[in-house]
Amino acid sequence: MTKKTVLIGIASFLIVLFTMPLGHALMILMEHLLNKQALYHAAFAMGAVGLVLTIIGVFVNGDTRQTLFGLFGGLLFWTGWIEFGYVYFANRYGVQPLVDAAGEVITKPEYLIMPSSIGFWVMFMLLYLFSIKSGCRMFIYLQKIFFRKSKVRFEIKPITRHTSIVTFMELNLMMWTCYLVLLFCYDDHFLGERHPVTTLIAAICLAGSIYMFIKLIKIPQWGYSIRYAIATVIVFWTFVEVLGRRDVFKEIWVHPLEYKYEMITILSSLIVLLGFLIYNSSKRKRNKILQGNDKN
Repeated sequence: MTKKTVLIGIASFLIVLFTMPLGHALMILMEHLLNKQALYHAAFAMGAVGLVLTIIGVFVNGDTRQTLFGLFGGLLFWTGWIEFGYVYFANRYGVQPLVDAAGEVITKPEYLIMPSSIGFWVMFMLLYLFSIKSGCRMFIYLQKIFFRKSKVRFEIKPITRHTSIVTFMELNLMMWTCYLVLLFCYDDHFLGERHPVTTLIAAICLAGSIYMFIKLIKIPQWGYSIRYAIATVIVFWTFVEVLGRRDVFKEIWVHPLEYKYEMITILSSLIVLLGFLIYNSSKRKRNKILQGNDKN
């Protein structure tokens, strides 16, 4: 661990962290400012842009740039085609939100039907567990356990690795997994938001994110650091979501029009961090070119 790796880790963590409330706020603003037809068209366009950005990231040079294309492509794809996809079908078929005794919405309709995707999630997990070699420590550990005493010859090979696609998949699968965990925890038919197991899961996520953050600030490469920060932030945000559900603090990203200055500050901070990252990357590239010219 050095001062440089600590700064890279903190900056990577903040870049990803700031996208979480901004993503929530963007959904709320679109729902407030657009009529339903325009909303769904905008959401479709957003998801399409995210998909195109991810594909473009396959062909750009540089690990950091590819990671950023995968990150923002994945965020736009998740918001536009996943979350708003559920919004569309929930509204189309008249799914009612979950409300409390006072009539206040606790869970929106789209999140009530999202747990139905559990079967598709299991399919992806089977693929990653038994057919793909990845850099995820959890999958590596589980593969060692599953195949340690196997008498059947097996060989897990990595798929063609494009950093943008890897980032895109990691982001969406992590978001999907944590959403499912939270939604099953909040469901009174399973646990309930005040259940001790829900509290335990939140505590595990907090502890896990702290452990991951300690690992994060030891990573010297920007691209790898941002990818590791994605997992770290999503695990941490699961803990934040549970606290927000229990009204421990005010979720300003759920009420962006009431907290304009706070949201603008978060957006401005993200832009500054990205600007610093781009400047730093360009500076390193220029230095490499100059060093190459000096050698020649």
